[in-house]
Amino acid sequence: MISRMYQAQKPSRSEFVPIRHLQYHVRQWGQPDAAQPPLVLVHGWMDVSASWQFVVDALRTERWIIAPDWRGFGLTKGDGPAPDSYWMPDYLADLDLLLDHYAGERAVDLVGHSMGGNIAMVYGGVRPQRIRRLVNLEGFGMPETRPAQAPARYAQWMDELKTLHRGENGLKGYPSVEGVAQRLMKTNPRLPRDKADWLARQWAAPNEAGEWRILGDAAHKVVSANLYRLDEALAVYRCISAPVLSVTASDDSLSQWWKGTYTLDQYKERVRAVPTLQSAEVLDAGHMMHHDQPVELARLIEAFFDARG
Repeated sequence: MISRMYQAQKPSRSEFVPIRHLQYHVRQWGQPDAAQPPLVLVHGWMDVSASWQFVVDALRTERWIIAPDWRGFGLTKGDGPAPDSYWMPDYLADLDLLLDHYAGERAVDLVGHSMGGNIAMVYGGVRPQRIRRLVNLEGFGMPETRPAQAPARYAQWMDELKTLHRGENGLKGYPSVEGVAQRLMKTNPRLPRDKADWLARQWAAPNEAGEWRILGDAAHKVVSANLYRLDEALAVYRCISAPVLSVTASDDSLSQWWKGTYTLDQYKERVRAVPTLQSAEVLDAGHMMHHDQPVELARLIEAFFDARG
């Protein structure tokens, strides 16, 4: 039996905004509303803004929703050659200018997943006045590092740049869109075929030869030259003034990724530095909880944004 592809209940509209020598691709749902702040959704690593569609469809209230493709992902493109590495400050500056463009002086409701959650948390501490409420969906940060690791990290970064420029660190292509969908379901066994077929067409596109390529820059695979400083992250967290909801999934992704070098308990201890923290868990879900349980996640988000105080 052939499954029917998912049909978006609330189709998005796209536009491109000039931001820092980039044409930033931004999806929007709903219309600007003077009565409530914009809802800004920022995606994770190797993802795209369309990934939020299932949650948007599950929201019961009408909101003006803004979701960009981060630099190096999706349909966001630059005027010149793509960079060969990426770092956190660029994402912060991009977000700052996007909020200037769409929200002006208004504070926004901000939701970030994974890498987007990390960016949202840092932004919330650097520009606390610009956030009304913040939801962090498993934006875990990275394992704590030590200054003694710096020499090896710089060397690793330079070595990986050489590998990238030799073309040895590219992203895999697929002969058909069905291959992309299969990859998505392999990565996330909870993802049903109808949603995988729909996501595949957002996550990848065919090239001139007809091969489907992921809409992500291979340079994102290059390790950061900078160490992750836990003391710096905690200092930023303490500056967040907006209420924060930290949402984790019932599957413990950190144990799978870091093999005990960074644990879920350590993450939960870190985010206690946020003065206004609340926590929630989504059951029967993995790291891609916005795909696994979009209805439950939509309910959590709406209840948090509608709460008084």
